[in-house]
Amino acid sequence: MNEPQLTRRRSPDHRNERWEIYFGDVRAGVISVRSGNPHDTDPWDWSCGFYPGSHPRECTNGTAATFDQARADFEVAWRVFLANRTEADFQEWLDQEAWTARKSAMWKAGERLPSQRPSSIMRCACGEAFDSHQPGAVLIHVPHITAARRSA
Repeated sequence: MNEPQLTRRRSPDHRNERWEIYFGDVRAGVISVRSGNPHDTDPWDWSCGFYPGSHPRECTNGTAATFDQARADFEVAWRVFLANRTEADFQEWLDQEAWTARKSAMWKAGERLPSQRPSSIMRCACGEAFDSHQPGAVLIHVPHITAARRSA
């Protein structure tokens, strides 16, 4: 299997020059012009790594005087980062990206996430979960709930 190469994509969403670095479909880092820094400091910064799929301390960053120097520094950091990655690390990042895309699409369509939908499931004082819309289940658990409220 051929290993993916690092590729750069210019970000259209930023005022300053910003390049997102990808390793296949995984965003491996960023090289960008810094904003608001003093004039006598490095104008470029870079960050290398991705999360989830790594520990945040494994991600590195730095500054550089030129784009070419930032790119060279990034590539050195990437080789170190890549040497400690497994296929599962990349998959973890891709899975998170897919979930984020699904979640955003649901919100855009006006849908709620499953955890945001109302539920008729209740937990009885006896510890059992039951559907409060099922009369038979309610009749079984009302005495437990009533007794628990009286003793509270």
